[in-house]
Amino acid sequence: MPASKPVIARKFRGVSIPTSSHPSIRKVRRQGTVPSIHGNKFWKSSALLIDYLKKHPPEHCKRVIDVGCGWGIGGIWCAKKLGAKVTAVDADPDVFPYLHEVAAINGVEVKTLARRFEQLTVKQLSKYDMLIAADICFWDELVKPVTNMVNRAVKAGVKHIYIADPERSTFLEMAERCADRHCADLIEWKTRGNVEARGAIMAIENA
Repeated sequence: MPASKPVIARKFRGVSIPTSSHPSIRKVRRQGTVPSIHGNKFWKSSALLIDYLKKHPPEHCKRVIDVGCGWGIGGIWCAKKLGAKVTAVDADPDVFPYLHEVAAINGVEVKTLARRFEQLTVKQLSKYDMLIAADICFWDELVKPVTNMVNRAVKAGVKHIYIADPERSTFLEMAERCADRHCADLIEWKTRGNVEARGAIMAIENA
């Protein structure tokens, strides 16, 4: 029997998520661009976020900031399915060539910005209706900067804040702090289909 061809992309809730075997991703790799802060693949908590937003379309979503974006599939889904103007933010600019390829595969354009969590000011965040993030609180030292970023986003008047995670202890600590200060909800969530994921979404409705 001939060897089966590698899967180059998966469809999920209307977007195409390329794998490392996709020609566009391989092209970027051949150019020598290697992300350094875990931005080397699609992280499944993005699927939790996409699935949740599909089932609960946000009222305010014209301007979206996707923080710690990696390959940016969450923001790309918002651009494609919600018609949002999306700015994708990551501390590692080496993820952006991958993000632009994923955006092109999905027929959308996304702005990019190289910033760390603590560099996002109230003034910058005030430009957005919605903040999304997935898998951004994976080290102990990230709990404080992520919590403080959420504090600034609330102060800036961002209407919806959604952060997804497979429920790492660091994420839960951050979510607890946000629950105490901003009445954040922690919503258990799982997906079925081409991408199966399980975890939780911290949601703040700052209306």
